[in-house]
Amino acid sequence: MKRFCLALDLKNDPVLIAEYIAYHKKIWPEIESSIKESGISNMEIYKTGNRLFMIMETTDSFSFDAKAAADLNNPKVQEWEALMWKYQQALPQAEPGEKWKLMNKIFEL
Repeated sequence: MKRFCLALDLKNDPVLIAEYIAYHKKIWPEIESSIKESGISNMEIYKTGNRLFMIMETTDSFSFDAKAAADLNNPKVQEWEALMWKYQQALPQAEPGEKWKLMNKIFEL
């Protein structure tokens, strides 16, 4: 099993943040399927203010590149991502078009 942590900001608007949370209380079934089929076995998202923190646990064979390629060929995932971009904003250090930013572990107990 591998674990990844990622960060992203939401637009700092209470109405948009509430809508984003509501969508994540019951994600579309096609999105859940695409997540699981890619090798992600567990995913949690936490929020403080407008900052999001995601923890993903994956199979050892999980690949961000393979997930991205599958997502590009899935119209429902593309629809979801376009909708979510209404609420999200990239971190200042993100590359153009990059949403979730992979975090580096700096401490473990």
